[in-house]
Parts: sequence; structure tokens; C-alpha cells
Amino acid sequence: MHYVHALMSLLREIVRNRALLWQMTKRDFKQRYVGSFLGILWAFIQPTVTVLVFWFVFQVGFKSQPVDDFPFILWLICGMIPWFFISDSLTGATNAIVDSSFLVKKVVFRVELLPMVKIMSALMVHGFFVLVIFLMFAVYGYSLSIYNIQFLYYTGAMFCLCLGISWLTSALTVFLRDVGQFVAMILQLAFWATPIFWSLNMIPDEYHLIMKFNPAFYIIDGYRQSFIYHEWFWEHMTITAYFWGVTAVMLFVGALVFKRMRPHFADML
Repeated sequence: MHYVHALMSLLREIVRNRALLWQMTKRDFKQRYVGSFLGILWAFIQPTVTVLVFWFVFQVGFKSQPVDDFPFILWLICGMIPWFFISDSLTGATNAIVDSSFLVKKVVFRVELLPMVKIMSALMVHGFFVLVIFLMFAVYGYSLSIYNIQFLYYTGAMFCLCLGISWLTSALTVFLRDVGQFVAMILQLAFWATPIFWSLNMIPDEYHLIMKFNPAFYIIDGYRQSFIYHEWFWEHMTITAYFWGVTAVMLFVGALVFKRMRPHFADML
């Protein structure tokens, strides 16, 4: 029951302070690029360049063939764009409390908002890139489908997973600064271990189940189900149940650890 109480307590504080959360999210989004000539355009330029580099290397350089009869670039962006959100969210949210120590030391400030501010900021960028997905599919002659709306479900699932993990990592980072470096390393390993720019069909069948234990696989594959393969998430109930089980554990554990450690944040910063 402690896990449930901790989670509900944090969620109530977030809902109660939703106006402040939105204001902080907009401010964070703008301040990340303040002082640079191109400003917030950098939020979109860097991921776009990354996609173009991978497309050039694999399609132009290695002559990658269409995946399941779909142009490689479309298949690639359906995997990379959700990954950008996961990586940006966890990287920013893990260090959210340490980076905002001046706010943490204010008695009346609701510290639990800080990790979510970073996730919401990443969500704003993600919304732009989802529009890019629709635009790219239109350019290649693919029409809209009812299955496309399913990306909202996978975005929500991705948001919940990142929130649970970030509550845990952001709290631990206050006491052990190495956690931020550890998260960055795990994200780098996960990027190459997740079928983002390579297909699951490239490895033997006996390894498929192992790959599906990675929660990010559910999200990446889900975006492709929504835009390419046109399958509903409830058609894959086993992996759906597994993903939400992992996400629930992360939310409960993350909330409990965050709530237990919160009274000591100011002393450690």
C-alpha cells in the first residue's frame, strides 16, 4: 500500500499544480536554447540531422533495401522519433533536481514537478516530429489511416514509462551523481540493442523473445504498427501486458523512492 499511496500522492500534487507545470515547461523549453543564434530551432535541427545521417549511411552507403516493402526512410523515422523522446526525457529528467537546486531549497516548491517538466518539454519537440512522420508518409504517397491515431496511445505509454524511471533516477542522482552518467551509458547501449535502424528479422528467431524484454521495443514497434503495419495494440496482448507491468512497477517504485528521499534533497544540494 505504501507504493500506491506514494504514487497517488505525487500524481495529486502534479494535477494540483498543473498550471505551474505548464508555465515551467514553456520556460524550460525556451531556456534550453537561449542565447544561441538559431534559438529553439536547435531542438529540431539536431534530431533531423541525426535521422539524415543514419538514412545516408544505411540507404545510400550500405544500400539498405525497403523493409517489408516500405521505404527505409519511413521505417527508420518511425523508430528514431519515439527514441528521441525517450532519450531526451530520461537524460533531462535524471538531472532535473540537481540542475534546479535553487528551487529545491525553497520550502514551498513542489519538487516532484521537476522531472515532469523535462518530460513535457521533450513532448513538445516530439509533437513536431510526429507531424514530420505524417508529412513524410504523404510525400511518399501514403494516405491517412485510422491506425495512425494509435500513436497517441503509444505516446502515453512512453510518457508513463519515462515518468516512472525519471522519478527513480532523479531522486538517486541527488545522492549519487554517477547515476546521470550511468543512465547516459544505458541509453547508448539500448539505442544499439533496440531494433531502431535494424529489423528484428535480421537476428535468429530464438533471440526475438529476449529483445522484446526491452520496454523500448514495445514503443518502437508500436509506432511502426500504427504507421506501417496497421495493427492494433490489443492484437498483441502478451507484450502489452508485459510492458504495462514493467511500467507499473517503475511508477510505483519510482514514486516511493522519490517520496522517501524528497525530505533530504535540500540537505544534499
